[in-house]
Amino acid sequence: MPLICVAAPKGGVGKTTLAANLAEALHRAGRCVLAIDFDPQNALRLHFGLPVRDGAGFVTELPQRPDWQELVRHTACGVGLLPHGTNDIHAALRLNAALEREPELLLAPLRAMLADPALVVVADLPPGPSHPLHLLAPIADLVVAVLLADATSAALVPEIDSGRFLGTGTMAALHTGRVRVVLNQVDPQSRLSRAVAEALARHLGPRLLGAVCRDEAVAEALAAQHLLHELAPESAAALDIEEIAQGIAALLPAPAEAAVP
Repeated sequence: MPLICVAAPKGGVGKTTLAANLAEALHRAGRCVLAIDFDPQNALRLHFGLPVRDGAGFVTELPQRPDWQELVRHTACGVGLLPHGTNDIHAALRLNAALEREPELLLAPLRAMLADPALVVVADLPPGPSHPLHLLAPIADLVVAVLLADATSAALVPEIDSGRFLGTGTMAALHTGRVRVVLNQVDPQSRLSRAVAEALARHLGPRLLGAVCRDEAVAEALAAQHLLHELAPESAAALDIEEIAQGIAALLPAPAEAAVP
C-alpha cells in the first residue's frame, strides 16, 4: 500500500540509482516491492539487469490502458519492475498531452496497485517539475528528494522548504511534510562537500533521511548492470543505502501478510 516517490529538483544527482537500490534493500527487509520508472530516460531497468535493447514498458503504454500486472517484470533480486519503455520525442509529447487531458490514465492503475496492503511501490520520477510528480505527490506516503552535497544543490533547498519543488499553490505546500531528503555522493575527502553536507544536515534536521558516500562501486555496479548489494555489499555506499532503507521502513506501516504477485 505505501507509495514512495524518489524525485530530484535537478537531474544528474543519482536519483535512479538510489531508487533501484532502495527498492532492493526494502525487498531484502521483507517487503513486497514494485519499482516503477516514470523517467523518460528509461534507465531504471538497467540496474535490474534488463537488456539495453529491451524497450518494452508500462508508462509508454498508458494511453492504451494496459493491465499493469501483465507488464510486471520479475527481476533476479525479487523486486517487481515496471519499466518506462522506449519513447521518442513525438510519442513523449503525446503521452504528456494524454496525461494532461486524462490523469486517470496514470492514477487508476496506481490506485489498483496501492489497494494491495502488502505492496510497497517505489516510483522513480523525472527530475525537476513533472506531471507524474504533480499527480503522485498528493497520494504518496513519502517523497524522497535527492540532492548532491554541492553548492548547486544547496541553492535548491529553498525549493524544498517552500513546497515549490512539488509545484505551486497551497496544495503543494501541504505536501511538503511528506518530503525527506537524501544527500548523495558526499565526498569525505572534499572540504567543500563536507561543508555543504554539514550545513544541509543542520538546516534539514529530521527531514534528512541520510547521506550516501561517493563510491566508485556505484558506477561499477551500474556498468555491470547489477545492484550495489549484489556487487559490493560491504562498500561504503551500500552500507549507507542500507541505513537509509531502514529509516524509510521505520516510517512505513508494518508489512501485511500477502501481496498480489
